[in-house]
Amino acid sequence: MDSVEKGAATSVSNPRGRPSRGRPPKLQRNSRGGQGRGVEKPPHLAALILARGGSKGIPLKNIKHLAGVPLIGWVLRAALDSGVFQSVWVSTDHDEIENVAKQFGAQVHRRSSEVSKDSSTSLDAIIEFLNYHNEVDIVGNIQATSPCLHPTDLQKVAEMIREEGYDSVFSVVRRHQFRWSEIQKGVREVTEPLNLNPAKRPRRQDWDGELYENGSFYFAKRHLIEMGYLQGGKMAYYEMRAEHSVDIDVDIDWPIAEQRVLRYGYFGKEKLKEIKLLVCNIDGCLTNGHIYVSGDQKEIISYDVKDAIGISLLKKSGIEVRLISERACSKQTLSSLKLDCKTEVNVSDKLAFVDEWRKEMGLCWKEVAYLGNEVSDEECLKRVGLSGSPADACSTAQKAVGYICKCYGGRGAIREFAEHIFLLMEKVNNSCQK
Repeated sequence: MDSVEKGAATSVSNPRGRPSRGRPPKLQRNSRGGQGRGVEKPPHLAALILARGGSKGIPLKNIKHLAGVPLIGWVLRAALDSGVFQSVWVSTDHDEIENVAKQFGAQVHRRSSEVSKDSSTSLDAIIEFLNYHNEVDIVGNIQATSPCLHPTDLQKVAEMIREEGYDSVFSVVRRHQFRWSEIQKGVREVTEPLNLNPAKRPRRQDWDGELYENGSFYFAKRHLIEMGYLQGGKMAYYEMRAEHSVDIDVDIDWPIAEQRVLRYGYFGKEKLKEIKLLVCNIDGCLTNGHIYVSGDQKEIISYDVKDAIGISLLKKSGIEVRLISERACSKQTLSSLKLDCKTEVNVSDKLAFVDEWRKEMGLCWKEVAYLGNEVSDEECLKRVGLSGSPADACSTAQKAVGYICKCYGGRGAIREFAEHIFLLMEKVNNSCQK
């Protein structure tokens, strides 16, 4: 269970100077800030995710796909669905990051080059943001590298700020790690315990552990930030669950992070349901979209054996797999693939056709998954409970899906999407057992 402990106020010196970029004149604050007159308004709480384009480790890390979703998308989804922010912002200096932020429903602050350097601090970027957004009273600085953040965490912290009167709240995680002093040649030749007695080593269950900042978020009121710090005044921490405390920068590498996110991440307001039907577009998903014509004018297509195995595994687990195409594909050629899937071709309205299949099987839309790659798949992708696209799908399709495969169409995308479905179904089954 999450726990919160109130901390004492601290005095911190101002470590920074104002960014040199010109800023608009200060506007008169309304009565929530203690100046001016008028109707009392609640303080404006803004979520702010800092996402600089220049990353030394992984290029454009903030929008690199993690478990099929741009990294920044995980925290944006949590912030927007929490319902506690009057506005949700991404501060960036990069066009691609701006586009992704807008796709998820965030507003964008284009930060100056002066606060986008390798030497720039988070505080510099937050102060610049406040200089251009006088309406903001409280900033919730959320780190893009914490993809297992949940809306409930943000809701509880907002309550601490608004209802309990804290000036700043930051996230921590409890760790049971014994610490030892560092050996330094010529200074300290032996190590010493820092937080334990080796003669009486406690068992894990007999020790409360220690609290560490996990960097997931820092909430602070405007007056503290303008004084030059994010932690101070009436201050408290918020303890996050260990499984939700994932920091891409520090803790784990990308493949392990994906497994953690798939198991513990936040997937949206709607509860996941067990998938009973997968509909897959033929050209560009089952195949790579290439069509070969033989000398006798027969159509020849190719597919990946991995995808055939993926379809077989889905069917063995009780999930119906059906194929669809807007093109008048050769049914004879498709039947020669021996996939044993119901297939419809020359379909002008895919959504209507999938709806008929859904009703025929007595399913709700949440029990249907769809893998598509073209503009003609967009409405289906938006309607179903679980949507995906190959890595080389058109931009319209990718914007509509919840999962973007690493594999290309006809090169393992179906198998990858099948594995994604299995992981999510495990999540559904685990939640049902609780």
